Amino acid sequence: QVQLVESGGGLVQAGGSLRLACAASGRTFSSYAMGWFRQSPGKEREFVAAIVGLNTYYVDSVKGRFTISRDNAKNTVYLQMNSLKPEDTAVYYCAARGGIYYNNYDWLKRPVNYEYWGQGTQVTVSS
Repeated sequence: QVQLVESGGGLVQAGGSLRLACAASGRTFSSYAMGWFRQSPGKEREFVAAIVGLNTYYVDSVKGRFTISRDNAKNTVYLQMNSLKPEDTAVYYCAARGGIYYNNYDWLKRPVNYEYWGQGTQVTVSS
């Protein structure tokens, strides 16, 4: 069983930055595919970014603004968010998948493919 705990959300003005962190339990963290998703009221959960080894994947709307990274020594994955826009406002969730998975964007972007989820952290961007 893997537990994920997100932190770092908050209120920021448009153009500002935030860094989200997701701390994971478990001894095999380095082998997990890790993803960030977000969900706004009335909308489906949306893929934001994923990292598998050194490979990173992003939804088009955040490319060039967000950066996903991981520190395996700390069992933590990060999401650095720059140039934030009001449309980035959402609850952000960390997700993990161990065992067998596919290292490609189309597979990693699907929430159903992740086994473990954090509780979410609110990000609010004011205009």
